[in-house]
Amino acid sequence: MKHVTLVFLRRSDEILLAMKKRGFGAGKWNGAGGKMEDGETPLQAAVRESQEEIGVTPRNLQKVGEIDFYLKEEPDFNHYAHIYISTEWDGEPHETEEMRPQWFPLAEIPYDQMWGDDKYWLPDALASKRFKATYKLDKDDNIVESNVTYLNEGEEF
Repeated sequence: MKHVTLVFLRRSDEILLAMKKRGFGAGKWNGAGGKMEDGETPLQAAVRESQEEIGVTPRNLQKVGEIDFYLKEEPDFNHYAHIYISTEWDGEPHETEEMRPQWFPLAEIPYDQMWGDDKYWLPDALASKRFKATYKLDKDDNIVESNVTYLNEGEEF
């Protein structure tokens, strides 16, 4: 299992998504993020990846979810994602070799150009609903198995 992070910046009624330009997930809109390095906490990795991929340093990150991702056709694939929302950051988002950021109105999130499960959990994350979930996707990006549990106020991840 690889621990990974995703960070979504939010301002007013907009969300910052970034087009992945290379590697895993290329051609899809997503949050900034990636694999945790040895000795890093999920929070440290979320900040580092945001700096590397979109040129900002998020502050006061709010953890809203943990998602265990599997791919049906790749039995060894397992990413455990730590999901964060931030409304404060230093710097201006800009394009890097890895990602091209763009602001979207919340009513116009391009779910058809994102991972197949995003349309199910991202609205909850943006509403600050805290959750743990498991999603298994097939080669066509369809959900073949899922489970979502919502956390109560004060309940830890």
